[in-house]
Amino acid sequence: MRDTLVLNASFEPLSTVTLNRAVVLVLQDKAVVEQAHPELRLRGAQVDIPAPRVIRLCRYVRVPFRRQAPWSRRGVLVRDRHRCAYCGRRATTVDHVLPRSQGGQDTWLNTVAACAEDNHRKANRTPEEAGMALLREPFEPTPADAMLLALGAEELGALPEWLARDAA
Repeated sequence: MRDTLVLNASFEPLSTVTLNRAVVLVLQDKAVVEQAHPELRLRGAQVDIPAPRVIRLCRYVRVPFRRQAPWSRRGVLVRDRHRCAYCGRRATTVDHVLPRSQGGQDTWLNTVAACAEDNHRKANRTPEEAGMALLREPFEPTPADAMLLALGAEELGALPEWLARDAA
């Protein structure tokens, strides 16, 4: 089971916690459930609550400003939804648009998800040199976007009310 998303009192994503920790925060009245798993409930001798997917803290917590999400191979795959940037099939590797041998860095804007076949075909060349076009340009997600993508935000269904409030 995936972790639970924790929102600040202002509805901004803060972090993720285990399901057990989320339940403790709710039972201690430190958080409220914003979205629960549709068919999963947690039952105890004196407790029967829906399993939280998203909780919101009751009190606002100040957090230092995060300028950018840290780059990672897993983050690139998640950002690109495990789809190859060259052919659209399932991606299992990360490709450097400007190869490292030509000075390319491990950055959000220089890496894309790729299938092993296209990664091998492109080799140590730029997409132009290899005659391969990118289906979509790489982008740098905000820290909040990266957290939501890592959680599988697409599984949260249509735009949840708490996210709509945060985006407005």
